[in-house]
Amino acid sequence: MPRRRPSGRTAVLAVALPVGSAAALALPAALAGAVDTALDHGSGSASAGAWSGALLRLALALGAAAGADALAAAAGPACAAEATADLRGRLVRHLLALGPGGRLGRGGPPPGDLAARLTGSAGDAGGRVPAVLGAATALLGSLGAIVALGVLSPWLALAFVGGVLPGAVLIRLFLRDAGPVFLRYQEAQAALAARLTAALAGLRSIHAAGAGHREADRLLGRGALADLSAAGHALWAAQRRTAWQAMVLVAVVEVAVLATAGALVAGGRLAPGGLAAAAGWAALGAGLFEQVEALVGVAHARAGRARVDEVLALEPAPAGTAAPPADGPGTLVFQGVVVRDDDGRTLLGPLDLTLPGGATVALVGRSGSGKSLLAALPGRLRDPDEGTVLLDGVPVTALAPGALRDAVGYAFARPSLVGRTVREALNGAGPAEAAAARADGFLRRLPLGWDTPLDELRLSGGELQRLGLARLLAHPTRVVVLDDATSGLDLATEYQVGEALDRATRGRTRLVVAHRETAAARADLVAWLDNGHLRALAPHHHLLPDPDYRTTLAGTTLTMAAA
Repeated sequence: MPRRRPSGRTAVLAVALPVGSAAALALPAALAGAVDTALDHGSGSASAGAWSGALLRLALALGAAAGADALAAAAGPACAAEATADLRGRLVRHLLALGPGGRLGRGGPPPGDLAARLTGSAGDAGGRVPAVLGAATALLGSLGAIVALGVLSPWLALAFVGGVLPGAVLIRLFLRDAGPVFLRYQEAQAALAARLTAALAGLRSIHAAGAGHREADRLLGRGALADLSAAGHALWAAQRRTAWQAMVLVAVVEVAVLATAGALVAGGRLAPGGLAAAAGWAALGAGLFEQVEALVGVAHARAGRARVDEVLALEPAPAGTAAPPADGPGTLVFQGVVVRDDDGRTLLGPLDLTLPGGATVALVGRSGSGKSLLAALPGRLRDPDEGTVLLDGVPVTALAPGALRDAVGYAFARPSLVGRTVREALNGAGPAEAAAARADGFLRRLPLGWDTPLDELRLSGGELQRLGLARLLAHPTRVVVLDDATSGLDLATEYQVGEALDRATRGRTRLVVAHRETAAARADLVAWLDNGHLRALAPHHHLLPDPDYRTTLAGTTLTMAAA
């Protein structure tokens, strides 16, 4: 993904910081000139014009330094905010591009960790440019001050340089220690965020079970807070150690420079104004050792960028460029399909299965038998770890993303509505599709009808499912996958919606995750899954004499009722 080009704010910051540093370097020289001119003017050896010129140069240096500092103070936060917004936008787009068939949920960061990277790490990384520019400018300013001291007197530069080597070592040690500590701190924050996200997803169950205290202990236990505290204390210790060492070093260096300058003035080898210049340049040069805060920002930004780059480095599932045959009936073939979890345990397969084009196939099995996993494969909501899925003879991995979306459509138990209004969320569905999904009645009762904003909707699970079905019906895909898509409907409404779906999708291949016997009975074929394996593929009435099949149907119905 291409990186953002530097903006105008970055350019302003890149100019303001060096200008401010140059003005700060010029200020001691202007002050020295003003001091010497004032002394000469008092003794009558300097003209009023020389005195005015010295004051003008001092005022210009002060004005340039103040103006540049003001610009940098305004541009720095704006630059960081702009970079953070751009980085978060890139992260969101990349995460959406990864899709469910990519690394997300399969060895990639959990949702809570991703949220922490999006909100926290991206914000830290967004401040990288101001932090690096600030630290680099301070370094150049300090080096310029050392050079200025050398021009003023080699003895002054020599007195200062005695502290440069230990200062450089101090900075290097801090950068070496602080970067990993910042990374550890952010990882501990992300671990807590991941646990909290998972807990919030099951908040109703936690409260219903009266397990709030136990869940809090689980969230904060097993060293989670201890890890965060240890990383924070290690960071503070490194910062504190570097800060007091820098303060001692600065004091020693400035005393050495001022003592040397005083000796030179007393010996007549340095003008009195040179003492003021030496004090100013010594302070600027000593800023090299006082850049702990700037270095903290750099280390923080580096750690945040490393965590952001880990996500940006995740590759989406490879996509093809082919299209299925134009006259294909929607035949699905699963060849040697195996799906495993992140620990390598087999969840589905090995499985060989052919679903005839135009047939309605119900997927039946106990909870955890692999029904939803199998339903996810045709649309590449999950890619198998082994084997191939073919649509009308073409591997789905070879299909272009747009062609695959046009060929395979889904409806879920809890569909996500995307857009600003109901009309946008239904993505092309009209009154006919809403009527077929039995959604037209409650849509008419909404305050603004189809133009009601999504954030004002208060829908039941069944109403949400009907909107998902209406959206599905708007696109004539050759394969329709209904993954628990009518579980929130009462029996009467489910029957009505089922009849409408039959009419609207007649001739298409339908894959139905079935939790009720009625859904299995309506299907042309039942794919009976047991512990990830295909136990049988036959019509419902052929399987019904099998007591294990009847037990399976009863178990799924009971599970559905409990849910």
